[in-house]
Amino acid sequence: MLRKYEALLLLSPELASDSRKAIVEGVVAIIDREGGNLEEIDDWGSRQLAYPVQNQSRGYYVRVVFKAPAPLVAELERNIRITEGIFKFVTVKLDDTVQAKEEA
Repeated sequence: MLRKYEALLLLSPELASDSRKAIVEGVVAIIDREGGNLEEIDDWGSRQLAYPVQNQSRGYYVRVVFKAPAPLVAELERNIRITEGIFKFVTVKLDDTVQAKEEA
């Protein structure tokens, strides 16, 4: 059963545009390889952080929405942890029933 997830990635602001694109493509490749379906990539750009994280005051945000089986999330997070350039992330399971109520 595929469930809907959202991953928010916080990338280093010093990364070049090509490096950021390569990181996002790597995340998408893992989702595809492990049997997930990409739904949306939302590039939020560089923003000021509320508090310094790893001595960074700015970060580059990318939001990825996908459907996937549960084991894919563990594999995706494992790969994100070892990827240079991503210094913070969070993955959240989205509730399909809430979206259905909003649409009605």
